[in-house]
Amino acid sequence: MNPVSPLDNVRIVLSHTSHPGNIGATARAMKTMGLSKLYLVNPKRFPDSEADARASNARDILGSAQVCTHLDEAVRDTHLAAALTARPRDLPHPTLSARQAAMALVRQARQQPVALLFGRESAGLTASEISQCQLTVQIPANPAYSSLNLAAAVQIMAYELRMALDESVMHSAARLPELASLHEVEGFHRHLEQIMITSGFLDPKQPKRLMRRMRRLFARTRLEKEEVNILRGLLSAVDVRKPD
Repeated sequence: MNPVSPLDNVRIVLSHTSHPGNIGATARAMKTMGLSKLYLVNPKRFPDSEADARASNARDILGSAQVCTHLDEAVRDTHLAAALTARPRDLPHPTLSARQAAMALVRQARQQPVALLFGRESAGLTASEISQCQLTVQIPANPAYSSLNLAAAVQIMAYELRMALDESVMHSAARLPELASLHEVEGFHRHLEQIMITSGFLDPKQPKRLMRRMRRLFARTRLEKEEVNILRGLLSAVDVRKPD
């Protein structure tokens, strides 16, 4: 059954938040734009009275927030994830503006859960966290001073998601392909790494850089469920550990 609104299928994920006030302000920003799914990965302090105070009348979102130990838990059953980052990185995922990303997320959210990730106040998301997403998002800002407060960044993206609802109405009748869940994609990446190592193609002592390249390659394709099944079947067929 489709959700009442695609925004019901959008989860906001905050990773390793240091200041509880930012969690409260995030809840308020979400509620003003009709978002309700908040996931917290290892927050430094939560629950906290400062978060309650900053949330104002959005304490219900704090009350239903899901606290996770690992990012995998927060995005496990989502089918499209976007990472907000202000820093240029080597070998980037497809990078969209806030408006473009909101459109992509809302369109997919009409059918499947999606996630929008925000990182630490001081350092943002790690390369490992970004590698679990298919998209990166940048909010256009003054290049001389592009640093946004965490809750302010959430408010901007929440607004863009709200505005994307109207723009996506024309696409609502078009059925999108069934994307693989992030859990299924992670299983494929682990399987791929295992086969690359056992075949001698990948040095197990230095797997990170090459595997980041492979993750970004497949992130650009937004793998469908059937495609993951085909690729894993291929990997099983060429597994050098199998007996003759």
